[in-house]
Amino acid sequence: MQHAVGAPLPPPHQPGQGPAVGWSPAGPGPGHPGPVPPPPHAPGFTGPPPGHAAPHAHVPQHTPPQHAPVPPTPDTTGHVQLPPGGPVAMPSAPPTAGQADPTSITLAVLLIGPAGAGKTSVAKYWAAHRRVPTAHISLDDVREWVRSGFADPQSGWNDHSEAQYRLARRTCGFAARNFLANGISCILDDAVFPDRPVVGLGGWKRHVGPGLLPVVLLPGLEIVLERNAERSGNRRLTDEEVARIHGRMAGWYGSGLPIIDNSQLDVPTTARVLDDVLARSIASPPQW
Repeated sequence: MQHAVGAPLPPPHQPGQGPAVGWSPAGPGPGHPGPVPPPPHAPGFTGPPPGHAAPHAHVPQHTPPQHAPVPPTPDTTGHVQLPPGGPVAMPSAPPTAGQADPTSITLAVLLIGPAGAGKTSVAKYWAAHRRVPTAHISLDDVREWVRSGFADPQSGWNDHSEAQYRLARRTCGFAARNFLANGISCILDDAVFPDRPVVGLGGWKRHVGPGLLPVVLLPGLEIVLERNAERSGNRRLTDEEVARIHGRMAGWYGSGLPIIDNSQLDVPTTARVLDDVLARSIASPPQW
């Protein structure tokens, strides 16, 4: 038996049964679809009552349930509000008898000294052994962020090297203010000359704030020459340059700033002496 192309196939015929409901043996001509068979109904179903549409004539739209947005949990760490950094004020000593304990106070320290004085080593050790979070901000490290067009003062001091030093100092000051505003102490190190107060100590005071505590690290010339000889790269200076810088640093004597001679002190001992000096500076801030 042949069927029209495109017409639905008849259901299988079972012996003893009549033709399937809705299926006409005499299908339409070739190329014309046959009638769509009605959907099967449950036994005894005779159709919808008068005045009602057929079941397949109306399909109700399903509206998904609306849920209220779930608020974030209080301990979510996806977004932390950070206070903006402002000028650093002078740290206040705790209301207890005796000297303040600088190891438990949030403060900003400027470690001054010539090349080879041990500023970086002392600053790193001091920052790593405090009771409160402390960051070490190295001026030399920030200055060497400049990878192309780096102006090395050893090749001659000019406007480019001066500008890069000033940019590094301003960047370090900005970082220090932000750390301090968020409860993290800072120690910065720089070879600040006493005969250039405007761009040296005065510049750091403008960049960080009046609460910056300067301390001078000044060992003897022989020690500085030995330590400089152990350096490499552009941080190693000539003996003549080291001697010239050390001579200019001697101007800090009589300035009123605290001075540590670490010629015979190792790094941990120097860090402990630094704590004692800072305790006195907090109790009686130096005038600078």
